[in-house]
Amino acid sequence: MKKSIFLAILSGLLLSFSFPSCNLSILAWSAFLPLFFSLRNKSGLQAFLLAYICGVIFWLFTIYWLVHVTLLGTVILILYLALYFGAFGPLFSSADRKLGTASLFFIPCTWVLLEYVRSHLFTGFPWALAGFSQYKNLPVIQISDITGAWGVSFLLVFFNTGLYLILRNKMKLRICFICAAILVLSLGYGFYKLNLGSACRGFQKTVKVTVIQGNIPQHLKWEVSARDFILNRYKELSSEAVKDNPELIIWPEASVPGIYGEDDAVFEQVFSLAGSLKIGLLAGAVSRKGKDYFNSALFIDSSGSLSRAYHKLHLVPFGEFIPFKKTFPFLQTIAPIGDIQPGKEYTIFDKPDKFGVLICFEDLFPELSRRFVKEGAGFLVNITNDAWYKETSAAAQHFSASVFRAVENRVYLARAANTGISGFIDPWGRIVSPVRDTGGKDIFVRGFSSAEICLSAGRSLYNRYGDIFVLLCLLLDSCVIIIRKFSSR
Repeated sequence: MKKSIFLAILSGLLLSFSFPSCNLSILAWSAFLPLFFSLRNKSGLQAFLLAYICGVIFWLFTIYWLVHVTLLGTVILILYLALYFGAFGPLFSSADRKLGTASLFFIPCTWVLLEYVRSHLFTGFPWALAGFSQYKNLPVIQISDITGAWGVSFLLVFFNTGLYLILRNKMKLRICFICAAILVLSLGYGFYKLNLGSACRGFQKTVKVTVIQGNIPQHLKWEVSARDFILNRYKELSSEAVKDNPELIIWPEASVPGIYGEDDAVFEQVFSLAGSLKIGLLAGAVSRKGKDYFNSALFIDSSGSLSRAYHKLHLVPFGEFIPFKKTFPFLQTIAPIGDIQPGKEYTIFDKPDKFGVLICFEDLFPELSRRFVKEGAGFLVNITNDAWYKETSAAAQHFSASVFRAVENRVYLARAANTGISGFIDPWGRIVSPVRDTGGKDIFVRGFSSAEICLSAGRSLYNRYGDIFVLLCLLLDSCVIIIRKFSSR
């Protein structure tokens, strides 16, 4: 049993190292192998415990940075998220004993279904999906415009399962042929799409956009005494960015140091800036309507008037609201809680052209991006503030989700983050013009970046049909289970 525990821990470490900040994405193609061998011939309870240990190790080394916000919340979240690994353990062990070649598909489908449930249950936490580890592996992630990120997760676990079966001497030739065929098809499609993806071919027109990275320390953001410092920082960067002749300037989430609807003097300065620059400005701010507060994106047009506002739809649990607070009031002690209300509309901004905004971790939820593009958005914007988590891997892990949103919908995505990572992602997942200092550092540096981005001319299969790949995984697993039951009788 000691050897099995060691293998489970090893798998958790290898899988974690495939994500930022280690960025050893190649490890993900074999990271599950130690876990698979540890689960071999184990009972249901043993398999659950071993996989749960693997999950605890993975999440501990992946979201360690959350301790900068809440220690208790971090521990609870790790123990909760590890349950999905735990649930995978007995399912893998059973499939390994009973399914033969069918396990090659049943196991990765099961993993995808568990990731999908994790992404939606209790408001959802689709962080560090297995597929996200490949966000820089462009040929591999192109299938996302059909399957979403789920397809890349499937591919990784599929390959791990194939290696496991081959090493176990189970149907070597058949497994090798199937694995080779799936990989050739996936990579062939990826290289084909990348070859087509030259500058703006097939797109309607272009828009020049500038993103601003203010690099405001988190402890100063809501200090009244720091308001002038913050405003001057953004004014200076925006005025300097005018040299690039952008049609739109984007500030990060909650970049304005005041509350719209309360601090009129602060917002008069912001409106005046947009008017003097004669450029549209999208600024993140907290806004108030009556008794309700919203995490908002405000669009100030080139005349210096508020044109439209988007209020964040999907709030951060234990960050912007307390789930189940009436039933479990003690939950208010877990983390510093805001009192934010969710928005109700998928607002599409139409200047300089149509675009949708994802605030903070809304870029983790593919259904939001899909809806904005379906509503007519020609490109997407993500404004965020990851300063809470210091100089850790949190910013890069968060950024990886934006890469998939761009590829899934085949649209450009402009990203403005307070402390990074800011820049642009093209419809094929290429990272374009990131904000960096002279040493190449992209987080906790101030600056701006401009890019000519193309407006989407059509919609991808994933945008049209959504998570049909997840449904296929569910159908495949269901068919395997039903066939197995009938054949055993």
